[in-house]
Amino acid sequence: MPLELAQIANAWPFELSLAAAITAQTVWQGRRRTVLNEALHELRRPLQALALAAPAGGGAAGGDRLGASVQMAAAALERLDREINGAAPASARETLAARSLAEAAVSRWQAGAKAAGGSLELRWCAAAAEICGDACEIAQALDNLIVNAIEHGGPRIELRATLGVGWLRLAVHDSGRGSLSASRGFRPASLTARISGRRRRGHGLRVVRRTATAHGGEFALRTTAAGTEARLDLPLLSGEGPC
Repeated sequence: MPLELAQIANAWPFELSLAAAITAQTVWQGRRRTVLNEALHELRRPLQALALAAPAGGGAAGGDRLGASVQMAAAALERLDREINGAAPASARETLAARSLAEAAVSRWQAGAKAAGGSLELRWCAAAAEICGDACEIAQALDNLIVNAIEHGGPRIELRATLGVGWLRLAVHDSGRGSLSASRGFRPASLTARISGRRRRGHGLRVVRRTATAHGGEFALRTTAAGTEARLDLPLLSGEGPC
């Protein structure tokens, strides 16, 4: 009868056991990185095909939405690539017309809100506000807020834009569907799931919070019986110089 692995390990000197464990962990991490890089490679190909299929030069609205979604997916893959392979994070900051970003986000998800039995509208009270930021990151944050409202809130959803002194507030309001835990099967993630990073849901608001912090802004979420308000506050572009 072969010896149990624990018996063998107990018979080894501590240093040898530690070296074996480190080697096994290194091999496992290397194999995992290879699998992840292969998956990244395979994901890029259909994205490239979709990008080529999107109308060039600002075509129809459907093509514009497709192109924006492809860009955001490519940006997410790039971030994953850098995380897997240890590269420094990259961010492309530029002067952004905030209204265009908001209108595009609402356009992308109006059909989704309607399919869920609700509605999605834009209420703009922020003049020609400009911000300095990464267009893909801001778009991803808005998408996450809107999708969260469609899936967990609703049915009437509004993206509202207002101005403060030096900042722009982009707030997603929904009319509520009662208790989140009762109506949508939501359960808070366990401590183990949060620490291990194995949660499969609940990442969207973390993305929004990370985007707010990276852009010098703030994120807040407030839920009442009347619905939920998710606020993304971003600093307005300063008149002191270019972005």
